[in-house]
Amino acid sequence: MANPLQFIQQVRTEVGRVTWPTRREVVLTTIMVFMMAVLTAIFFFFVDWIIRSGLSFILNG
Repeated sequence: MANPLQFIQQVRTEVGRVTWPTRREVVLTTIMVFMMAVLTAIFFFFVDWIIRSGLSFILNG
């Protein structure tokens, strides 16, 4: 088991090897995530509306 100083040095070395995304990549990915969240919310809204309407029709005769 490495001592805490060696551990911190190893972590800093590994973080230095990471290929970080560019600002443009982060912005585009964030926009895509929000768009997918909105589309998913719209989809589930309509699925819920269809199921609710169907059940209401069946139960209310």
